[in-house]
Amino acid sequence: MATDRLMRLFTDETRVRAFAAVALGAETSEEVARAAGLSAKDAALALLKLREQGVVTAGDGAELRVAYEAFQEAARVERTETASENVGSRDERTLQTFVREGRLVRLPAQWTRKKLVLRYIAEQTFEPGVEYPERAVNEKLQGWCEDGDVDHVTLRRHLVDLHHLDRSEGIYRRAA
Repeated sequence: MATDRLMRLFTDETRVRAFAAVALGAETSEEVARAAGLSAKDAALALLKLREQGVVTAGDGAELRVAYEAFQEAARVERTETASENVGSRDERTLQTFVREGRLVRLPAQWTRKKLVLRYIAEQTFEPGVEYPERAVNEKLQGWCEDGDVDHVTLRRHLVDLHHLDRSEGIYRRAA
């Protein structure tokens, strides 16, 4: 994760002081050393590491500057990863709410949740590309409906309507 890399980079006080000096306007290694109260060697080593990690760059005239785009990219990646994690955990919570011990408790009223639950049932119940006669589909779906508010006919209709199952001449098939 990009933010982890940045956090590790700034665990060293020398690098933090060198970075702060650049952020406050120091444009050369000598200016960084003076502004940060570092030896020339420590400033040079800190700047080397900061440049290697892409948070400090040298401009056209070799003046040092903060690479703000590196931080923007790290924030964008972090937001994307967090959003993905949240979607996954939200889907899991939804399934745990409506499906318990291999049984459908009830269908969600919210359409996006309903589609998620129905897709899950189709994926857990039917192999892609395998043909099932209507009787076999009914038997498989009845297992989901025991003790629930939804009957297998309603469940079958939803699965067909959402194209989780294709129906032709009394034969059902889950798309590959």
